[in-house]
Amino acid sequence: MYTVGIDVGGTHTDLVLLDTKTGQIQVHKTPTTVEDPSKGAVQTLIEHIKRTGISPNDISYLMHGTTIATNIALEHGGAKTGLITTEGFRDILHMARHKRPQTFSLQLDLPWQKFPLVPRRWRHTVPERMAPPGIVLKPLDEEAVRSAINILIAEGVEAIAICFIHSYLNPDHESRAKKIVQEMAPNIFVTTSYEVTPQYREYERFSTTALNAYVGPKTSKYLGTMSESLKTNGIKADLHLMQSSGGATTLQSAQLNPVNLLMSGPVGGLMGGIFIGKSAGFENVITLDVGGTSADIGVAPKGEILYKHILDTRLGDYHAMVPMAEMDAIGAGGGSIAYVDSGGQFQVGPRSAGANPGPAAYGKGGSEPTATDCMIAMGWIDPDTFLGGRLTLQKKLAITSIEKHLCRSLNMSTEEAAAGAIHILTHSMTRACELNSIRRGFDVRDFALVSFGGAGPLFACAIANELSISTIVIPPNPGLTSALGLLASDVVYEKSKTVMIDANETNIDSLQIAYTELEAVLFTMLKEDGFKKEGIHLERAADCRYEGQGYELVTPYPDTNGISKKEFAKILSNNFHVQHEKQYGKSFAEKNIQIVNIRVRGRGETAKVKVSNLKKVYKTKNQVNPRSSGEAYFLINGKLLCLETPRYYRKDLLPGNHITGPAVIDQMDSTTVILPNWNASIDKLGNIIISKGVLN
Repeated sequence: MYTVGIDVGGTHTDLVLLDTKTGQIQVHKTPTTVEDPSKGAVQTLIEHIKRTGISPNDISYLMHGTTIATNIALEHGGAKTGLITTEGFRDILHMARHKRPQTFSLQLDLPWQKFPLVPRRWRHTVPERMAPPGIVLKPLDEEAVRSAINILIAEGVEAIAICFIHSYLNPDHESRAKKIVQEMAPNIFVTTSYEVTPQYREYERFSTTALNAYVGPKTSKYLGTMSESLKTNGIKADLHLMQSSGGATTLQSAQLNPVNLLMSGPVGGLMGGIFIGKSAGFENVITLDVGGTSADIGVAPKGEILYKHILDTRLGDYHAMVPMAEMDAIGAGGGSIAYVDSGGQFQVGPRSAGANPGPAAYGKGGSEPTATDCMIAMGWIDPDTFLGGRLTLQKKLAITSIEKHLCRSLNMSTEEAAAGAIHILTHSMTRACELNSIRRGFDVRDFALVSFGGAGPLFACAIANELSISTIVIPPNPGLTSALGLLASDVVYEKSKTVMIDANETNIDSLQIAYTELEAVLFTMLKEDGFKKEGIHLERAADCRYEGQGYELVTPYPDTNGISKKEFAKILSNNFHVQHEKQYGKSFAEKNIQIVNIRVRGRGETAKVKVSNLKKVYKTKNQVNPRSSGEAYFLINGKLLCLETPRYYRKDLLPGNHITGPAVIDQMDSTTVILPNWNASIDKLGNIIISKGVLN
């Protein structure tokens, strides 16, 4: 049987297929079908299994990483969305938290107001009111709900978000309002805040629910179309999706709560980078995934995913109070366009040529120079071996675009302009790495840089130079590492509930009942997904804070069996002090601890790819001869040097091989550049380990 990971990027669609019996890994790469990414994803899989003779019935598990929900939100292309809420709370989404991105600006456009998820004319209020601890102050006026729905139907809305005050304590009113919508307008996508994020903080809860409705119809349709296409082609395996948290979810869950997919694409790369780092013997890793349009940066100390604070989880300008891995994405990639702006400033990105028309060298009509064109001009990318020779690049077109758009304005040679563009992109990615590592208190000298994606290995040495990182890991298939990461994750769900209690006054039995209820829901969900009891794991946590604080931290929850109320408070408090000191460098042992939310993370074990699955090559050889040699340009200490540079083919490299920079390593899905004063060796799993310094 086989498990499959399909990652759809802005430029290419990547596939990794794992034979669960032999552990053999197969890979495939095709251009992304921009007009309908699901079409290209299915075609990639069908093309590969036909070529290899694999039966569609032998595919047992299918995992997909997608940016569909991300793109809908960032490009403001979501559904016409209505909101039904409690009387007096119509403008919660507009007012937000009164935080101004530019405090003293008088001409400030607040993005959540300029591009509202729900315009005011589609926000309707109805009489109803809940109060802590979940009592009904005012019954739901069902006629008012029906009236609001009729107006929204007449306006042609495609989705409705239902958000009532304090519904996280009692969802009855939201549930009833949803049933009325389903009765009156069964074709409208409807979602409630209790189903999406049953936690206090009304603005973040409203925003998350509205965002879920906003991206819901298109995302649900995309996933449904892809699932049907797979079945039409004989693939019966259920489709799973990567979530922002780094765990997988089922098709049905993703269609109901697509807001959990906002970081689906980038997180696959983080999971793949962690997996590759561990395979090479490095637990502390910084992951750098550079594709055609963007660069995604993550930090994983001890190989563990860091999670954003629940109030910092957002996409673009919209709050999304869902579990989200700590990552940063910037508009820098192989397709990033280099240009001189109206003020005469040299800029690169975030605009990208994408897959169509692509870089000028593609010969598909692109005229502006991209990072790829600049690397061709510098001798880093060989036009004849790009994508394994499947796409021959035209160096003349690349040089012409650089001369026309850069050289004349900047009064530079072709090589100087190209090197300048690459240096600008390198600096942008270096800053993003710093934000996620050094400025969070990590010493990057203790980390290895795992660089992948189609363009990541081209930039790795230059970025490591600037960060003083001494070790770089390049995976065997850099351009397909995100797809590999999809197969390194379990199915994960998370449920939470607001309790708002003092740790010293906690009724352990009541809290135990609340946790048990959440665990029962998660256990049922995972069992329905086909997991057996022994493959289901439940982990408890609590969101805690010092009394008087406005924000909380996720804290390990102690085992309450056989301990007293006093012992419980002491253990939980100590756990929180540790978390607080780790985050802020200080704790306050004398302060009381408040439990804000309880949460349970449910995990279903999948047939994940393991380090043991990676093909070990036992044949070793110290020396390897380059396939060719030629001039390449390198910017070293501010000087542009032209050096004779050997070129190697990745498939020629064996464990034990050593290469001294400068050198270039070509392969089907990427190109690795080893700068002067760096050296590389091949480990037993085929990873390229690049280190600072010249070999003796």
